[in-house]
Amino acid sequence: MINQKIADLRQDYRLATLNEKEVAADPVQQFSHWWEEVIQSELEEPNAMTLATSTADGRPSARIVLLKSFDANGFLFFTNYESRKGQELAENPHVTLLFFWKELERQVRIEGTVSKAPEAVSDEYFHSRPVGSRIGAIASPQSQVIPGREFLEEKVRTLEAAHLQHAPERPAHWGGYLVKPGLVEFWQGRSSRLHDRLRYTPDGQQGWKIERLAP
Repeated sequence: MINQKIADLRQDYRLATLNEKEVAADPVQQFSHWWEEVIQSELEEPNAMTLATSTADGRPSARIVLLKSFDANGFLFFTNYESRKGQELAENPHVTLLFFWKELERQVRIEGTVSKAPEAVSDEYFHSRPVGSRIGAIASPQSQVIPGREFLEEKVRTLEAAHLQHAPERPAHWGGYLVKPGLVEFWQGRSSRLHDRLRYTPDGQQGWKIERLAP
């Protein structure tokens, strides 16, 4: 049964267009162009992205994580390697990232494969975090069942007491993942749901093929 109050929620997109003749030849370069516009727009948490993973037998899951860097090598985020997402990434390295910048009427979808970031990269980022965030990363057995909030708070208190004189080091179970893109789609909202969709896929050893998709 259709809930008409929900079904009638809609937005007509009119802010911008996306043209094959105007985009960069490389998807990371095009992402960088859009990223600069996102930063200039001062959106709240522009680096929030959906990370979709799946188990070896194809059961999917998704959650929001934070992009921490990107370049020609891929898109970098950090998490607990022993979490549900970490276990699924170990089973199946194929992932999808999705950015949605509502205020700019834009989406970017990235399909690719994931690998662990070099330990030096994970160490550098971990040591740049506030001490409270470092302790939280050590204290939390992410994705595991715990008896209550008090369990977590007690672990934090214990770790804080143990690190009064020195900041905690990165635990072996926490670090970065790098997503190497194999497909990137840029979506610009347009009026009457006739959105612009441009898809980048590898074309030979170096280049990328750009194709327009029907909305």
